[in-house]
Amino acid sequence: MKHIIINIGRQLGSGGHDIGRMLALDFQAKYYDRELLNLAAKESGLSEKIFEQNDEKKGFFRGLLNLGSPHVSSGRVYNSGVSQESLFQFQSEAIKKAANEGSCVFVGRCADYVLRNLPNTVSVFVTAAMDYRVQQIMNKRHLDEDAARKFIEQGESERATYYNYYTGKKWGAAESYDLCIDSSVLGLVETEIIIAQFIKKKFGV
Repeated sequence: MKHIIINIGRQLGSGGHDIGRMLALDFQAKYYDRELLNLAAKESGLSEKIFEQNDEKKGFFRGLLNLGSPHVSSGRVYNSGVSQESLFQFQSEAIKKAANEGSCVFVGRCADYVLRNLPNTVSVFVTAAMDYRVQQIMNKRHLDEDAARKFIEQGESERATYYNYYTGKKWGAAESYDLCIDSSVLGLVETEIIIAQFIKKKFGV
């Protein structure tokens, strides 16, 4: 199997995570979603909790991280505050390191932008009808319809702001990806099959 990097952008409730896991199995690739936060923490010497709290959100820390803070690991010492930009850089380095080691599927975290100069990458955006996504969020998070809709709207606003700020592209816009697909039309399994076929055609595997 070729060394292939698959970057998945996704709307909340579209099933992008599940599709990413299926693609990882198909292409014998490592799957990275929240796992990236752990890698970034190890690379930076900062606590994983710091990355979790700022995951795919644009903004800056209020105040500085002190050496006595429980969020700072004992592995490395930092003499200054850490901004959101610094966290993004740590996470980007973790993405690059993982990508260099073998085939990977990355979900979110601007991986398509971070790895834009690599020739063996493909970027996919998974969307779905709002009613479908609301139902998925209601089921997974045990929310009523209004709460699920608000959860989606707020989460996607933060995600879009983060992506647009760091990439200079527009989150969810067709021109930002190699393939955009609606998972609510055929379901997750059939959608993954179509994506896999597209990737195989693109790389001749």
